[in-house]
Amino acid sequence: MFRCGFLIFAAWLSLSSSQFVPPFTEDCRTNMYPPKGPTFKGGVDWYTVDLDLPPNKRWTALITAKRADLADMIKAIKDLANAFVPSGKLIELVDIALPLMSDTLPYPFSDEIKGIAAVSEIPLGEVMLYNIFYEIFTVCTSIVAEDTNGNLFHGRNLDFGLFLGWDVKNKSWIISEKLKPLIVNINFVRNNQTVFKSTNFVGYVGMLTGIKPYKFSLTMNERFSIDGGFIGLLEWILGKRSGMWMSFLTRSVLENATSYEEAKTRLAQTELLAPAYFIIGGNQTGQGCVITRSRLLSLDIWEIDLKLGRWYVLETNYDHWEEPLFLDDRRTPAMKCMNQTTVNNISLKTMYDVLSTKPVLNKLTTYTTLMQVSEGKLESYIRDCPNPCMPW
Repeated sequence: MFRCGFLIFAAWLSLSSSQFVPPFTEDCRTNMYPPKGPTFKGGVDWYTVDLDLPPNKRWTALITAKRADLADMIKAIKDLANAFVPSGKLIELVDIALPLMSDTLPYPFSDEIKGIAAVSEIPLGEVMLYNIFYEIFTVCTSIVAEDTNGNLFHGRNLDFGLFLGWDVKNKSWIISEKLKPLIVNINFVRNNQTVFKSTNFVGYVGMLTGIKPYKFSLTMNERFSIDGGFIGLLEWILGKRSGMWMSFLTRSVLENATSYEEAKTRLAQTELLAPAYFIIGGNQTGQGCVITRSRLLSLDIWEIDLKLGRWYVLETNYDHWEEPLFLDDRRTPAMKCMNQTTVNNISLKTMYDVLSTKPVLNKLTTYTTLMQVSEGKLESYIRDCPNPCMPW
């Protein structure tokens, strides 16, 4: 923990100097869409995953296409682990213990992870470790907004890699940069029909961002808590299996729920391994909410309420009724830009502007996804944050 704190402090010092002092903010960006300029690193390719295939075969084509990038990412994780435990004992433990843990995962996730390991020729324990990372290191911004015509828009920045290796020379997070070549959009099909769509990292079988076309959209943000994901993960290892992995739950909801209300109920009531925020958008007026979860129950459901003038809900990684951490206040600048945009001008285009404004856009940001349920639309863009830019 001390080393992590030192690394983050050193990263901040290397960026700040006389350029800016946290919380660094800038004027709200405009005319950023269609994506262009130095904050736009590229579009995201589409792939298909056929849910009619056996679980261990579903990811074969995608893993084959991205095998080298996935191997490079896993190597970066191993290098970080070996930097903390130079003896190599940590990775040795991963290679021995985590394959046994894979058998405890619910269907179909165990078979899918084993299939990914087989095709990629990466040890099963290391593929398991890669999948576990997202339960505990994801910080994000998610917004659902409704315009004056009742159209709902859902946008998110996926920020990942906090504490996971700072590249002093390039002023970037090592793992965040390694993830960018692994970003893909996936069309999940059954009987040749779309079931849901998502933005994913190759090799990761859970869902962080997705849409059930014409039904609902869903994103997940990490929630910091003393009773957090490490505790839930430890309980799982020790044999308590009543809690659901967060990203497995979101995938199950995207695959099986048939309405906004059903999705909201399942996300609010299912026991989890880790606390979380679930952000949902629907296809009717007022259908947008943030569900604040402990591991055991829903603490709050914060909804769009036009009668109260609340035409959007916005979540970073702090309970909306509490002040965010001073050094990580993405909420205030994001809300400032949403309020400047106004309900009369909100759209996917202007939401992209909000998500392109620093520090909502930061060194951890890997991608921006925009979704509109009524159109069945999901579009994603790989992001970059040129200096000066907050490290988180």
